[in-house]
Amino acid sequence: MIERPWLEHYAEGVPAEIDLSTYRSVVDLLNRACSKYADRPAFENFGTAMDFATLERQSRDFAAALQKRGIVAGDRVALMMPNLLQYPVALFGVLRAGAVVVNVNPLYTARELRHQLSDSGARAIVVVDNYANVVERVIDDVPLEFVFTTAIGDMVDFPKGAIINFMLKYVRRVVPTVHIPGAERFTEVVAGGRDLPFEKPGLGPDDLAFLQYTGGTTGVAKGAMLTHRNMVANMLQAKAWLGNLDAGSEVIVTALPLYHIFALTANCLVFMALGGKNLLITNPRNMPGFVKELRNNRFTAITGVNTLFNGLLHTPGFDKIDFSGLKMTLGGGMAVQRAVAERWKRVTGTTLVEAYGLTETSPAACINPMDLEDYNGCIGLPIPSTDCAIRGEDGQWLPPGEVGELCVRGPQVMKGYWERPKETAEVLDEDGWLRTGDMAEMTPEGFFRIVDRKKDMILVSGFNVYPNEIEDVVAEHPKVLEVAAIGIEDEHSGEVVKLCVVKKDPSLTKAELEAYCRENLTGYKRPKAIEFFDELPKSNVGKILRKDLRAREAGVSGGSGDAVPG
Repeated sequence: MIERPWLEHYAEGVPAEIDLSTYRSVVDLLNRACSKYADRPAFENFGTAMDFATLERQSRDFAAALQKRGIVAGDRVALMMPNLLQYPVALFGVLRAGAVVVNVNPLYTARELRHQLSDSGARAIVVVDNYANVVERVIDDVPLEFVFTTAIGDMVDFPKGAIINFMLKYVRRVVPTVHIPGAERFTEVVAGGRDLPFEKPGLGPDDLAFLQYTGGTTGVAKGAMLTHRNMVANMLQAKAWLGNLDAGSEVIVTALPLYHIFALTANCLVFMALGGKNLLITNPRNMPGFVKELRNNRFTAITGVNTLFNGLLHTPGFDKIDFSGLKMTLGGGMAVQRAVAERWKRVTGTTLVEAYGLTETSPAACINPMDLEDYNGCIGLPIPSTDCAIRGEDGQWLPPGEVGELCVRGPQVMKGYWERPKETAEVLDEDGWLRTGDMAEMTPEGFFRIVDRKKDMILVSGFNVYPNEIEDVVAEHPKVLEVAAIGIEDEHSGEVVKLCVVKKDPSLTKAELEAYCRENLTGYKRPKAIEFFDELPKSNVGKILRKDLRAREAGVSGGSGDAVPG
């Protein structure tokens, strides 16, 4: 029996357990929110607001259109777009048709997209025009039957939406010309669904809602199977934790992409249930534009990763924003740095509350109390209906103060990895405990603190980068003999990728490798440093020792082998 010392430190009103019978599915949540808050804005983007009634109608129409095309319960449909009004329409349309959402990073290369579409068996995809050329490159290699394309400004009110589309295509020229046979325009498909019959599928809690791809504890991208129960549970857990928010009047800044599990649950689902509005930021990398958007909108909550908060704090004009309505700042995805948290508190007057989660836990597992006065360096307390414990190397549960592997159990823990029983068994035991791979310790009060991350994972601006994947790609270069990828510290993104390479051909240059990586890896996975070596440190069985390379980078002894710079 796992003791729960954290319960004594819950804020007043936060329950020890949630009621899983509150909603039958994510669609049930949507339907009730749209009925209760019909005339209130649900999402806003580029100054155009979509109310709950419109979201309900348009997602229903898209669901009908999917059913007309033969999409049935359990089929997978991919969504490949940034934060736009089209996203929630497509998201809930897919779920209402009984299908499974496969979220895709729109910045993926052809290689990455090909793997995800093939592995998931997605029959359809909704893709923004800016990245449709990547779909065009893989269309003959994947099981896609339907491609729905959309432009950034397609759901933005006239004339602004038309101006956005014209500027992007003809002035900035960031929208490539593509030809995908049979592709249909998303907005036309939605409009055409208006007159089509719609049959509600018999969705239950155990049905799949999402295949959310992650590297897990290895480098091969795997689809975490998240059921309707998983997602509803985590929404209820987070909603209970947030406490006294005002139903129908909250506005959350959604700069993290909704295809990322953090924003999907914490922003989209939680604030849908509250009848709040998601202020969608399409391009948060444009920090001056982002700050301008914040200055023009009243907001009560914001989520983000450390690099996002740090970027805002260093953007002129951010400190001039009216923060009087801000009630909640939630940080996750990567460790929040003390300096950033303390500066955030000075500028905004609110505490940057750190949370912890995984794709495999839908994602929240621990969150600091919302009434936390100051940054505490912990990932928080296990949320309602969640057990966390520290397991030693021998499999025994460890007492407070001892470091071991953090394990999580609760209704938000995934069903398993899509069609990968072996990998599932490696992280999920018979009692429902998920091995996170993160080394942590628990305080006597029940707060958890991460001591070290997964052994080799690199965390770039909140995104997991797995060395195996990087190395597999680089090793295919004909002039590379050996390669190891490690993470090195970076003040902007926390960590960046460094390649340690032994040449097969002496003519290989850094510029050549950089160009190769640009072609085969999405932005955050690309190396920001490359160093050539005569040989890489290895174990007695010939395994390259990344830990020795990391130790060398940190300026300490590598232990069992020395890297030799070339």
